Order: sequence, then structure tokens, then C-alpha cells
Amino acid sequence: MVSKNELKLITSLHQKKYRNKHELFIAEGIKGVLELLESKLLPYALYVTQEVDGLPIGNTVKIGAGEMKKLSCLKTPTEILGVFHMPEQKSLKTEGIILALNNVRDPGNLGTIIRLCDWFGISQLVCSVNTVDCYNPKVVQATMGSLARVQINYLELEDFLISTDKPIYGAIMDGENVYKSKLPKEAILVMGNESNGIGTSILHKVSNRLSIPRFGSQQTESLNVATATAILLSEFRRG
Repeated sequence: MVSKNELKLITSLHQKKYRNKHELFIAEGIKGVLELLESKLLPYALYVTQEVDGLPIGNTVKIGAGEMKKLSCLKTPTEILGVFHMPEQKSLKTEGIILALNNVRDPGNLGTIIRLCDWFGISQLVCSVNTVDCYNPKVVQATMGSLARVQINYLELEDFLISTDKPIYGAIMDGENVYKSKLPKEAILVMGNESNGIGTSILHKVSNRLSIPRFGSQQTESLNVATATAILLSEFRRG
């Protein structure tokens, strides 16, 4: 049974301001919740509609499907919803490849990009302050647990780029063909907004412009930002 206070708290976490206030976020789905638990993120509470192996007994509450529907952010709730404490914010490490996002707004794109960072061993993800919140429930679900293994810092991206001595690469439609570029092992890769690309002030800080060539004859406007990120990270790692 979920109390009124619990219901009020958990549904408030659907909104960013309350997530930040309580320093809690929601994760839904067995795979994502179990991976967050394995990554040692501290659970505040776990709500299940059926038995799930591997859950800490003390934090787990059995509820009905109707109650889960009230708590869930999904149209079709899963059998488990976890409420987790946000991890402590760590200072940014500057070695290796750092991925920087400029105003990426779609939760699914950010979630996929976090998974890509996990896959390609990119431990540092820098987000502009106007990029979608990484603890948005849709982002958390799309990360499938990778959220716990990638350090994410929200900051003033322009100031960060000014302060670095790393080469700064940006994904630009008319940039240099990435397949013909010699890419370094130490760099910052900037990816832009889904509709407008990299903002003008950020673009001025980019010293190396990269593009992914189109081989088909169709006039596709551009690649999805998560797809483009996958291709570019693969090329950075290939060398």
C-alpha cells in the first residue's frame, strides 16, 4: 500500500524541480532498476507488482497494478518502479575523450547518448544547462542502467570550452569528412541541438569541424543526433 505522502512525493519526481529538491529520481523496468542497484546507486524505495529476484528486501514494497499506474510515468507501467538517490556530483576529469552536448532536448536522444558513452568507454559527458535533465524518467529508462556508469556534469558550455586546452571537435554538416580525418585520443567532441545544430557562440569555440558524408542519393536533411554521436565516437575509438 502506498501512503498519500509517498504518492505525493513520487509523482512530484516527474518534475525536474522536485527531483532537484529531494535529490531523488525514478527508474522503471527490471533491467534498468537491477543495473542501477548493481552499480551501487542507493535506493530510496522499490515498488513491485510481482516478485522480482535480486531486490533488497528492506526497500521493497509490494503494490497493486492500480497503484503502480498512479506512480508511473509510463502509459503502460512495468512491474517495478525504483526511486533512487542521486549520486554525489563529482568534479570533471579532463583526460581522454569528453563528449559535450549543446542543447540536446529529446529525452530519448540523451538516454541513448548516455548508453553510447558507456559502450565506448566515454566516462565524462558534459551538458549545457539547457540540455534535457539526465534524471528525466524518459532519459533514465532509455539509458537502461548506463546512467550510473557515466559521469554527467551540467555547466555553462561556452565557459568550459574557453577554459580547456584540448582540441575541440564539432559535428557540422559541411565539416571535414570524418572517415578521412586523423582523430586524437585527447579531445572534446561537441554535438548540437536536434533541429538547429551547434549554437553560434559554441560553434565559434570549435577548432575542428567534422561531418559524416552521405552516400545515398536521397535528400535526407541530417542524421539523428544519437546516431551521429555513435558514428563519431566509433571513429574516435577506431584510431
